Amino acid sequence: MAGLVLAVTAVSALYASNPGRSQLALSVRLAYNAVDHRDDMTMTYLPFHTLGDDRESRWLITCDHASNAVPPEVNGGSLGISDPDMARHIAFDPGAAGVSAGLGELLGAPVVLGNFSRLVIDPNRGEDDPTLVMKLYDGTIVPANRHVDAAEVERRLNAYHRPYHGAVARMAARREDTVYVAIHSFTRQLRGREPRPWHIGILHGKDSRFAIPLLRRLHEETDLCVGENEPYGGHLDGDSVDRHAIGPGRVNVLIELRNDLIRTDAQQWGWAKRLAPILEEVLDATQL
Repeated sequence: MAGLVLAVTAVSALYASNPGRSQLALSVRLAYNAVDHRDDMTMTYLPFHTLGDDRESRWLITCDHASNAVPPEVNGGSLGISDPDMARHIAFDPGAAGVSAGLGELLGAPVVLGNFSRLVIDPNRGEDDPTLVMKLYDGTIVPANRHVDAAEVERRLNAYHRPYHGAVARMAARREDTVYVAIHSFTRQLRGREPRPWHIGILHGKDSRFAIPLLRRLHEETDLCVGENEPYGGHLDGDSVDRHAIGPGRVNVLIELRNDLIRTDAQQWGWAKRLAPILEEVLDATQL
């Protein structure tokens, strides 16, 4: 078994409630079987997927933690932890890939999805971050990372982390006015902690010119509990938003969605449909 992998498929579906009109139903599923994510020409592991490469809007949607895949080159495709743990937030951001794909479709935006577990190496960390390769996460020991040395970290950087960021950099550079939207999800409750009340969190650091207006707009949604820099603080030096948006001066925002609210295809699509017009509205209002 090559480990848990994320299979991303997109299928067109007609909605009976809208005769003559179609919408894209995006299905992002966990496959608990051996799937060889290799390029048939190069026979090398593919550390990212892109959707809608030819889409031309300003928006770029990224999902660093889209997948819980463990490449076969990493301990034979297993980190030595259980399948239930690999399905938890410690291994990836459940539901985030589906929301990302839906936003890409609705905003006419390309989407870049990571295709390796954050426990293999975290694409949302700078290369010198001490949490780049985690050995313990939310009470779970990661046996395959216990004795990882500098050489193995460098191999994982070259095989997965750097190619993913290369893909993001290429898509971000396709326009001078790219708006960078990072989609993540969070667990409702960490082990031994209080439940988190927020449905959605907007993270920002040094650059809040889009995030603050978006927060104000989301607070108008009376059924939502909205967090500012919740459930995490702003951006870390060298993380994905810092690297691809704040540093180059691109308009940006990081959106965190509580993962129990985006478990199903319908929930993921529903959040994409809800957020897409709000994002467009705020961008238009701010004239950024």
